[in-house]
Amino acid sequence: MRFDTLEKLVEVCNQEGKSISQIMLEDQAFESGRSEEHEFQKMAEYYQVMKEAVRKGLTEDTRSRSGLTGGDAQRVMKWAENGSACLGDAAVKAMAYALAVSEVNASMGRIIATPTAGSCGIIPGVFVSAQERFQWSDKKMTEALFCAGAIGYVIANNSFISGAEGGCQAEVGSAIGMAAGAMVELRGGTPEQAVHAVGLALKNTLGLICDPVGGLVEIPCIVRNGLGAVTALAAADMALAGVKSVIPSDEVVKVMLDVGLSMPEEHRETAKGGLAQTPTGKQIMADLKKQWEKNEV
Repeated sequence: MRFDTLEKLVEVCNQEGKSISQIMLEDQAFESGRSEEHEFQKMAEYYQVMKEAVRKGLTEDTRSRSGLTGGDAQRVMKWAENGSACLGDAAVKAMAYALAVSEVNASMGRIIATPTAGSCGIIPGVFVSAQERFQWSDKKMTEALFCAGAIGYVIANNSFISGAEGGCQAEVGSAIGMAAGAMVELRGGTPEQAVHAVGLALKNTLGLICDPVGGLVEIPCIVRNGLGAVTALAAADMALAGVKSVIPSDEVVKVMLDVGLSMPEEHRETAKGGLAQTPTGKQIMADLKKQWEKNEV
């Protein structure tokens, strides 16, 4: 790769007069030894999976095997369609779509981990809703996935994308940053603005713990995906308006690493702390244990 930091990524883009997505596509093809056409087609197929997950989550039964989650995306869409939403149409639709994909994941459906299964709804939620709003082509959306991929590449190699390593800031936080930066590029922003969006997004999720109730990627993971999509849109708008991340985005990524390393085990996907250890969380875990034991008999 020609870049290992977000600063270097912007530098390469400016030197070559190319977008983040173009640089990432070229570098990925070089690294894999396959053609750009092959890599692009593979990414295009991933985007179709994302779109199908949105559709499925909004139209089919997404009750999880645990019985804890399912149907919230459809509830949000119905609420929005009644004209009751506090959010604007664009944001509430992104939120509902993100919930939909995350519920498909919880119900053992097919998703694309972006960058993880626990954060799989954020990028599809932002992308698919924006595509419908602005009437963008699948080709344009696929290009933007390479932009998101470049951002994720830097974060993964300088910090974490795993909740078990760095808390939910590493999963949902990274996905928000990836979606925000890509959205800036989609709207015609500069590489600098896209990178500022990443910093703005990540700063808002620093310290977010990973505390799955019952050890399942359901509570609070699904709701965080929905809210994360809204945050990504907000960060993109800030950056497009000219708001900058005063702390450089690469430094924010480093802080995420430092915070994750200092996070206690209880807050890193062990279900030993946070929401998982509330009275209700403990009761859910006990009920699930009885259910699993009954099924094993």
